[in-house]
Amino acid sequence: MPSGPRVRFAPSPTGFFHVGSARSALFNWLLARQSPEGRFILRIEDTDANRNREEWVDGIITAMAWLGLDLDEGPFRQSDNAAAHTAATQALLEGGYLYYCDCTGEDVAARKGENKTPGYDGYCRERALARSATTALRFTTPRDGVTVVHDLIRGDVEFANRTIDDFVVAKSSGAVLYALANVTDDRNDRITHVIRGEEHLPNAPKQMMLWSALNAVSGDEVPLPLYAHLPLLVNEQRKKLSKRKDPVATESYRDQGYLAPAFVNYLALLGWSPRGGEEIVPLGTIIEQFRLEDVSHSPAFFDVKKLSHINGEYLRALSVEDFIEACTPWVAPWTSSWRPTDREVPWSPSAFDPALFARVAPLVQERVATLGEVPAMVAFFFSTEAPMDDAAFDKTVRNDPLAQALLGAAVERFGEIPWESTQLHQATIELGEAMGLNLRKAQAPIRCAVTGTLVGPPLFESLEYLGRDKVIERLRAALARCSA
Repeated sequence: MPSGPRVRFAPSPTGFFHVGSARSALFNWLLARQSPEGRFILRIEDTDANRNREEWVDGIITAMAWLGLDLDEGPFRQSDNAAAHTAATQALLEGGYLYYCDCTGEDVAARKGENKTPGYDGYCRERALARSATTALRFTTPRDGVTVVHDLIRGDVEFANRTIDDFVVAKSSGAVLYALANVTDDRNDRITHVIRGEEHLPNAPKQMMLWSALNAVSGDEVPLPLYAHLPLLVNEQRKKLSKRKDPVATESYRDQGYLAPAFVNYLALLGWSPRGGEEIVPLGTIIEQFRLEDVSHSPAFFDVKKLSHINGEYLRALSVEDFIEACTPWVAPWTSSWRPTDREVPWSPSAFDPALFARVAPLVQERVATLGEVPAMVAFFFSTEAPMDDAAFDKTVRNDPLAQALLGAAVERFGEIPWESTQLHQATIELGEAMGLNLRKAQAPIRCAVTGTLVGPPLFESLEYLGRDKVIERLRAALARCSA
């Protein structure tokens, strides 16, 4: 018997690493980390050759490494265990648990006629067919009684055996299907807990039947694992997250600049809550307090706004030095071992000034929710011309003669005062007062002319760091733009 929990995460490499899969991986990992003897195993379920792609395998492994979900065993590939799957099939056949079937879907539908009850009708159970190029192997399920799944989250879930059809375990080609392959591997790995999404709950009674049958034919009484089926993840409409409509790819959140600790913190809250109800929870506390029995069975809302809020809190908790380092893939990707795959930095390597960015970073750190927001926030520092928001410029400068007059006055005033943020601040107040404008309205056209937008880091510190010559040059360029 294993002395600690042995859990496995067994994804299929058929697409991007879904956030639901990331949550399942995390909950398995948390259970394993609660015991020194715990073991977290990664097994790639790659037996569906028509749908699997090697880049999806790499994506799973890379995303899990980014999240910090370190492995104790693996990654293994289910396809490497084909011999064990075939042996299990033969043992079950010889033990009387399987039978050959040559029915096609059309055959079954024709026999049923108007009877729309789903599933196979058991036609070949007593036909004693021999193996052939057209026969698959089906498992003989009990026709009476119930199978009870003892679920740590949902309690006892009963399945009437008469509703479980004689399911196929191996194709006519001999290829063993997921249900038997999965159970064979779980038994051989001595898995103690099966933690997965609730969509797999209907598979549980079939897997329990296979497990019991393999125990019987092998003489190896491997204890059935404990089951925990995690709640569904839903969107704002409380509908299941859609791969086509919802942002579900874990890799995309890394590209956007979410910190791995923040993402893990948020994933842990999807169906589970720490004591006290805090949102920002250290990983050590999550490991200590996590219990499968405390996971809710109600659907969990994947709230990107809440995730962004949590990520912003993590960013602000970083030291300035760590924040600068964390920004590197987004502001100077040419110096980074990893870089986002979905964007390009809006300046050339020669235009980027690391020393200037280090001065600006504290101003930005307080205002971004993700690292991916940083380049737009600081682009005006490293561009020859301000990257202009045309709509903002038209509204704030081009269509406002008073704003243009203020810019003209600012050109004169900024050319004579000491170049320091407090002096710039005071000068702008005075320029605005002379024209009947409060500070907010006085600084808006200056910000737009210099930075190209109406949002960004504190204006007067930004002007100081950008330098007198560039600021005045951009103020004049904005006035010229109005005349063009």
